[in-house]
Amino acid sequence: QVQLVESGGGLVPAGGSLRLSCAAFGYISGLGLCMGWFRQAPGKEREGVALIDRDGSTTYADSVKGRFTISKDTNKMYLQMNSLRPEDTAMYYCAADYSRCSGRYLTNGNGMPYWGKGTLVTISS
Repeated sequence: QVQLVESGGGLVPAGGSLRLSCAAFGYISGLGLCMGWFRQAPGKEREGVALIDRDGSTTYADSVKGRFTISKDTNKMYLQMNSLRPEDTAMYYCAADYSRCSGRYLTNGNGMPYWGKGTLVTISS
């Protein structure tokens, strides 16, 4: 059973930066994980932000391209968020799957079996 724990959220002004972390526990290290960041704003559906596959290849939502960077090391995944906007305000979740990343995951993460509880990001205007 993979357990995911997010951290790094907070309140920052528009134009600022934050770095989110997602620590993974309990996974079988030899298999590798597809991992991703997702977010859900109040009153809105969950949406994909970025994915990083087992081979390190990345995919981004158009809304964050050029501003956000996803990365990972041995047992952590990161999301460096720059040039933050008020519309980036949301609860941010990380998710994981032992399979290779599917392009459909970027829509909303449906089908990914492992999820963290989220970290709140609030951007003030």
